[in-house]
Amino acid sequence: MVVLTGLTTVVFAASTVPTAAAKPRLADPLQRQVEVIHETGAVGVHAEVTSPDARDTAYAGTAAMNTGRPMPRDGRFRIGSATKTFTATVVLQLVGEGRMSLEDTVEQWLPGVVRGNGNDGRQITVRQLLQHTSGIFDVGPEIPALRSADGYRAERFRTYTPEELVGLAMRHPPEFSPGTDWSYSNTNYIVAAMIIHKVTGGSWAQEVKDRIIRPLGLRDTSTPGVFPSILGPHAQGYAAFGTNTGTDIDVTKLNSSMAVGSGSIISTAHDLNRFYGALLGGRLLAPAQLDEMTTTMPAPELGVRYGLGLAEIPLPCGGSYFGHRGELLGYVTWGGVTRDGARTAVVYVTSDGGQGTQEAMMTLMGQELCRTRS
Repeated sequence: MVVLTGLTTVVFAASTVPTAAAKPRLADPLQRQVEVIHETGAVGVHAEVTSPDARDTAYAGTAAMNTGRPMPRDGRFRIGSATKTFTATVVLQLVGEGRMSLEDTVEQWLPGVVRGNGNDGRQITVRQLLQHTSGIFDVGPEIPALRSADGYRAERFRTYTPEELVGLAMRHPPEFSPGTDWSYSNTNYIVAAMIIHKVTGGSWAQEVKDRIIRPLGLRDTSTPGVFPSILGPHAQGYAAFGTNTGTDIDVTKLNSSMAVGSGSIISTAHDLNRFYGALLGGRLLAPAQLDEMTTTMPAPELGVRYGLGLAEIPLPCGGSYFGHRGELLGYVTWGGVTRDGARTAVVYVTSDGGQGTQEAMMTLMGQELCRTRS
């Protein structure tokens, strides 16, 4: 089954984009690990690592199956659940402005929306939404386009409203009482997007643009709404929908309205690195709000710790970094940043990303965020 999962979410040289037939730069640890990821079955791979005085990129594979077309330089892709960090940032900005509180209940802002089958918005706080401790059922598995090839073909252009998505989740009882456990749910961030709209009077998409995309100059980042295509340079995305038949299908076109607030942003590795660096570098949130975001708790089902829209992941060299995994039909990404915001890394693949791919991506993140430059 393919759902909006969240987590399991350079060198001093001019970067080059190799052709499909080009030999890897074996002396470069980043290129070497990108080749390892490609060998796990990913169609295409791109990674970028940045530090204050360096930017390194590496590519492997092709932009489309059965072609020799190289992966595009700074190609755009669906970042999936890495979107959640953007949503949490907007909420925390509003908290810092005194326009809302993390202890506000869902009911205060969205009366009657989270109700039924034991769900009660009067008992769920904004903090619990961002932290995934609300207990609200994850609507992701309810979306046919994300579940099977037939569902994708039939519903890839379908438009969902946030209210409709929350209504689908309300058909199910909560996983647990609010605040008593941890469980990843895309519905939490759909509700958070609705609250952003209620607080500001502007759409979630507009607030993300005005507060993050434009101020940081993320020119290749967008909130596509119902538009199903990825504009600009991009590789095709492929999904197998949990089968092992080798019949991956092209799932590049998708109306991602089912992922508003939770997984719909399109970006590039370079823009994501700039975002993570600005976030942990203190350019988007005041210290009090950044501290809230990076105060983490165990997330047992993921094997990491989780704060507010941001995971804390152990580093092989000791310590940890902050980041998020993202996946939305055919594109899987890992992105992260050191605690001081000085070093960032993003890698994405154009396939579902099996266990071997996931492990190789995580190895790249640890390898690159542990490295230092003289």
